Amino acid sequence: MDGIVETIVDFIRDNSAWALWIAMIFAAAETTAFLSILIPSTAILFGVGALVATGGLDFTPIWIGASIGAMMGSFFSFWLGWRFGPRALEMRPMRDHRALIHRGTDAFSRWGTLAVLIGHFFGPLRAVVFVLAGVSRLSFWKFAPVNVVGCIAWAWATPKSGEIGGNVLGYLWNLVTGG
Repeated sequence: MDGIVETIVDFIRDNSAWALWIAMIFAAAETTAFLSILIPSTAILFGVGALVATGGLDFTPIWIGASIGAMMGSFFSFWLGWRFGPRALEMRPMRDHRALIHRGTDAFSRWGTLAVLIGHFFGPLRAVVFVLAGVSRLSFWKFAPVNVVGCIAWAWATPKSGEIGGNVLGYLWNLVTGG
């Protein structure tokens, strides 16, 4: 999996003009119910943030692309849950991850709408929380504002964490090497 992440981050570095679009695609995959289980998008966006620390990329297009992508994926997942109801949880690969569905259901019953916001930042919950919001028939007007805030915050925090990590590593490297 690390090889895939490294290859994609290298591709983004070499094709920085496409960074917004690539961030959008991976963020959409990360917040889409079925794809988020399969694609290491958070690791990729973290790695892209490290590229920002080197000066190889600008942060703003990544943030914008990831925000839009996260909204696309999470609203689509909400729609799937709304449209198909509990049957959405029986589709592959969701049905193969009963523990995630159980954790998501628990989070939703415990925190209600706040679970949508938390779900953006908690990987295992991210795979199911948006679908569960739709399945539970959460009002779109309650879901949308919390989801948009979560999308924008997650799209900022994930690559920004990579950038901060990259800056710390660069600082430590300079201390060690005297550079």
